[in-house]
Amino acid sequence: MKTIKSFIISILMVFLMIPDAESQKNDIYINPDTGNDHSTGSQEQPLKTLNEAARRINESNGTGAVTIYLSEGIYGLAATVTFHPANWHFSKDQRLTIRAATLPDDEDWNPGKMPVIISTMPLDFKPNGRQDPLGGASYGIQIETSYATIQGLRVLGTPVHERPKEGMVKRNYPIVREGRNLDDLRVTQCLFVGDELVIPNHLGVLASGQGIVVDHCVFYKCKDAVVYWFSDKPAERCEMHHNLMIDNYGAAIWSWTVADDFKFYNNVISNNNVFWEVGRDETRTYTLTNSLVVGYNSLVNKGGGAFGYGEPTDPKRLIYGNDVIIKKEGSLHIEKDQTKHNYLHLVPGTLGADLGAGLFFKD
Repeated sequence: MKTIKSFIISILMVFLMIPDAESQKNDIYINPDTGNDHSTGSQEQPLKTLNEAARRINESNGTGAVTIYLSEGIYGLAATVTFHPANWHFSKDQRLTIRAATLPDDEDWNPGKMPVIISTMPLDFKPNGRQDPLGGASYGIQIETSYATIQGLRVLGTPVHERPKEGMVKRNYPIVREGRNLDDLRVTQCLFVGDELVIPNHLGVLASGQGIVVDHCVFYKCKDAVVYWFSDKPAERCEMHHNLMIDNYGAAIWSWTVADDFKFYNNVISNNNVFWEVGRDETRTYTLTNSLVVGYNSLVNKGGGAFGYGEPTDPKRLIYGNDVIIKKEGSLHIEKDQTKHNYLHLVPGTLGADLGAGLFFKD
């Protein structure tokens, strides 16, 4: 009888898609308030820091999905959190996922439940082993493995004076992937918030390699939103869709590495200094669909870098579908009431709100 009962339960778990203990064995839970880095990392005994979770993954051997659940709270990163496992291998269906315990489409979610990531480490990153020539830089979360997802986080910058003197730019890059031959990075449902004078968020996502997808994110008062950086060959299968980019004092997108198959749709951009940056010698064109751009100083630039935004280039590098609206002047209506579910989103019924840009998958 016991054997028959166990068999029935197993069958029900398959058909109802109830995760069993085997599928959950690699889950790691983190709570910055109640956690302890000497704990098991289970839901009952969470870790305290994201750095400890990265250390355990980097030192592990095996395959299979690993999901890191971050409880609400403040995660101060005193050092770069680098995921670079040498002996643990992920795949498209068995991914590394770093996510909020409660996601924007969950019934009990509100903006205050988003885990807050803030970088407090020294800006002592040394590119290629050399002293940074611009005055100091740091990475927040660095993903050096293929098949990774970051989901549902509120990502701040770092509390520095960004331009202390001429020729210097102190900067933090919150989410980075440097590997030019890596594949499949998705950043989704994340809120990137900054302030040029108080806590500059220099660049939300800086990613190299193939298959870089940024969707359903909000970039508010950052410098730059997303840079598709370097790759061994033009980066295929890259996408930006359903993102909201508001009041950023740099550029919304830098397409330095993406191939011609780049998909850009259902994005809303308002009051950004530069809309689109292409590489200085770039000859590709990109097609935009079902998107809205309102308010900008320069539409398409070439070149540029940490110091500046290059120079205007041929706007024909961007091909607009009939459902794309471009307006040099104007602004959009953003919900500023922090108690509202759609905080920092377009007010329903106003221009652009029907495009579905923002943190929510569901309407």
